[in-house]
Amino acid sequence: MKPTVLIFRSELLPPSETFIPAQACGLRRFSPFFAGLRAVPASLSIDSEESLLLTRTSNPAAKLRRRLFLETGIAPEFLRALERRHPALIHAHFAVDAAAALPIARSLDVPLIVTLHGYDVTSPDAVLRRTAAGRVFLRRRPELRARASLFICVSEHLRQRALARGFPAEKLRTLHTGVDLDLFAPDPLYSRARDPIILFVGRLVEVKGCAHLIRAISLIEQHHPTAKLLIVGDGPLLDPLRAQARAAARHITFLGAQPSAVVRDLMHRATLLAAPSIVTPDGISEALNMAVCEAQAMALPVVGFRAAGVEEAVADRETALLVPEVDHAALADAISTLLSDPALAARLGAAGRRRAEAHFNLATQTARLEDLYASLLP
Repeated sequence: MKPTVLIFRSELLPPSETFIPAQACGLRRFSPFFAGLRAVPASLSIDSEESLLLTRTSNPAAKLRRRLFLETGIAPEFLRALERRHPALIHAHFAVDAAAALPIARSLDVPLIVTLHGYDVTSPDAVLRRTAAGRVFLRRRPELRARASLFICVSEHLRQRALARGFPAEKLRTLHTGVDLDLFAPDPLYSRARDPIILFVGRLVEVKGCAHLIRAISLIEQHHPTAKLLIVGDGPLLDPLRAQARAAARHITFLGAQPSAVVRDLMHRATLLAAPSIVTPDGISEALNMAVCEAQAMALPVVGFRAAGVEEAVADRETALLVPEVDHAALADAISTLLSDPALAARLGAAGRRRAEAHFNLATQTARLEDLYASLLP
């Protein structure tokens, strides 16, 4: 019988985090079981037989139960139900969530692995203090660093940032998150759209830099009047970005959060993926832009800023065109270059597929993750 790994995320599971269930589905030597404190609206589908939530409603009593567990770790029925699954270890995504899972690790007395994804390392303490979960994390951070067996960094950039923030060097491992290369694959039956399509996929938050892309589109339309920008994603900046788009350009469409099947279809039809990620004034940065990894797997060329979350994912001038950060004029020039040169776009796309095969293969990366799991077991 395969050992069980308890995959913990406080909120199961935001639509933008398809990489978490994809990684779980890729496990071969371990059986995944999900646990969290609540389900989020429009959450990714997870079999109820393979998951356990502390609460399934949003009424005041449920909110009180979540807050009590977050602050104290008290939830006897929840902990007993998890114990009945006999997990061999816990894998928590994001350090903030791992701090919430510490009472579970203590109760079950099993190893705890934490995947660091970006904001949980790069956010200043003052930003983390704005939320209850962030304050609990700051309070428990010394215990988390001592109690966790390993911290997985999804990029080398993030590992360096984690070192600088005091995470123990001997517990840090760099492991890129993988992409399903069978699911995200070029399809010769698809043809690129007659009108050039620029695709953006990501949460509508400051670090993703979508505002700079909208500024760039207003310049691109001067030379490519039929170019269209499709924005896939949702987030707190949706309304401000919509207002900016109405004033800046004609052909910008907000599609909201979309399932993987729709994203794949759009990547088949797009001319390029735009990835204008930035470092925010607070110092928050991406660790690894998964949309970029998926685009490369589908032989879709990438244009973006030379920021850590994008730069480590691509090979500049081989699979992507990168320009100085927050320079929307340079971003517009790079996008226009690919819109005008289909042969160059095809060369970058083909090289992107080879890079995805070499560095972001889900099967390979998940097998390496399972090696880390196995190293912690008796």
